[in-house]
Amino acid sequence: MTFSKTILITLWYLLLANTTFAYTRQDTLRGSNGEGRNWWDVQRYELSITFDTVNKSISGYNDITIKVTDSADVMQIDLQEPMVIDSIMHGEEKLKYWRDGNVYWAIGVNDWKHYGTVTIRVYYHGSPRIAKMPPWEGGFIWTKDSTGKPWIAVACQGLGASSWWPCKDYQGDEPDKGMNLIITVPDASTVVANGDALAMPVTDAIASANIWGWRVTNPINTYNTTFYIGDYISWEDTLMGEKGKLNLSYYALRHNEQKARKQFAVVKQMLHCFEYWMGPYPFYEDGYKLVEAPYLGMEHQSAVAYGNQYKMGYLGSDRSSTGVGLLFDFIIVHESGHEWFGNNITAVDIADNWLHEGFTTYTEVLFAECALGKEEAFAYCRGEWKNIRNDVPVTGAYGVQDDGGSDKYDKGSAVVHMLRMMINDDEKFRQLLRGLNKDFYHKTVTSKEVEAYIEKFTGLELKAFFEQYLHTISIPQLEWYIKKKQLYYRFTNTVAGFTLPLEVKSGRKKASVKPTTEWQSIPWKRGGFNLSVSEDFLIGVKP
Repeated sequence: MTFSKTILITLWYLLLANTTFAYTRQDTLRGSNGEGRNWWDVQRYELSITFDTVNKSISGYNDITIKVTDSADVMQIDLQEPMVIDSIMHGEEKLKYWRDGNVYWAIGVNDWKHYGTVTIRVYYHGSPRIAKMPPWEGGFIWTKDSTGKPWIAVACQGLGASSWWPCKDYQGDEPDKGMNLIITVPDASTVVANGDALAMPVTDAIASANIWGWRVTNPINTYNTTFYIGDYISWEDTLMGEKGKLNLSYYALRHNEQKARKQFAVVKQMLHCFEYWMGPYPFYEDGYKLVEAPYLGMEHQSAVAYGNQYKMGYLGSDRSSTGVGLLFDFIIVHESGHEWFGNNITAVDIADNWLHEGFTTYTEVLFAECALGKEEAFAYCRGEWKNIRNDVPVTGAYGVQDDGGSDKYDKGSAVVHMLRMMINDDEKFRQLLRGLNKDFYHKTVTSKEVEAYIEKFTGLELKAFFEQYLHTISIPQLEWYIKKKQLYYRFTNTVAGFTLPLEVKSGRKKASVKPTTEWQSIPWKRGGFNLSVSEDFLIGVKP
């Protein structure tokens, strides 16, 4: 690559970063499919790392197999400070590279298109960032269990997988053919990771170390790649699901086995429920694992992190304030729901992560419905809406590292619930969820693609609906008054073209209406003056 080409690329990124106001150039490099990324598609990762538990550091390499789709001058490899790349090898050739913050630029790639498929090996080492408040402020967790034994894990959604291993740290490109994880530890701790176990373990007598191998067959988000190191006890089970036998594995700290066996017993019921509503578990080849973790929880694909302290609800509290939330373990249900939405169906850009969190928050409602009934489930759903902040839109800014605000959870769930109400046919709604997971199976998608799919499936006009609830912070307000035995009504605080089908009631009088921003009226001869509106739509009412 010429010096002038380097300058042009640098200036392009600087210009793009400056036009996004609060976003840095590093945010743009991380969040966009830029010039160093858009010409290669990850096929497979082979990650091998060794732990130094005394110095809290790791070292190793990652073999990155890619399909070259276009000619290129530069390759972007993500590895965040303070981690360090030692060398990048293409066969016997050592590639030249330089560091640019949390990115490395490798050159010598301009003839790779002739190969079609290329494998490079990236050697690296360092002390990964330590998590301040996992899983929200992520990183490595180096701790000890209550018996004083080492307990090590990682949670890096948001922070990114490149905080601890070199990769293409971009949600829109998963390794199509999965990955292997080979982890070496200096003691007898058990190592758990995604997928199936390759060895349990192999002992290196010379290094006095144990080597654990895990194989992931399916595509996987980089932030979902994980490990758990500790004094674990495990047990196995199987579930006869829609695609046959699904292997289930449970890992708990040894001294918590009895509590874990009791708390984890819900898994079969939950998975049957989720398969009924959303279709087959998406990763039969890799199995389902539930693993005790030293933080609250994470949706690590096929190795779900559990840290809810064996309490019901959310650490013993009810996010819905209805009482329903204390009747099931929030973390088991929510994080497992992500296997369908987030892990199976993945947003290309993290700005659209409401597809992960909104739909998965609604899986809590689906499980509550399976376990407790529809009335309790709907009450739970509406109860969670009190957590909606309406401070920023559900969706973030595109092309930068911005996954939107916290409303992607509960407001996103409200969007799903309102869609269900508008469809007004539970079987059709169920087929919508199953259709999404079938037609977008193991795919990365945009919100626009999902929105178009829902519109086509339902036959509803939903463009203004999605615009209102995903891209603005405005809650529609229904204004109404009664005059001369006529009920007048309209919406305010909405985008152009917004409407919802509502049922209004007063005493025994009820009617179906479809307010717009224009005043409409219907006869209200026998209706009283205390109007009530369906609670299952996220709107305000102003008489």
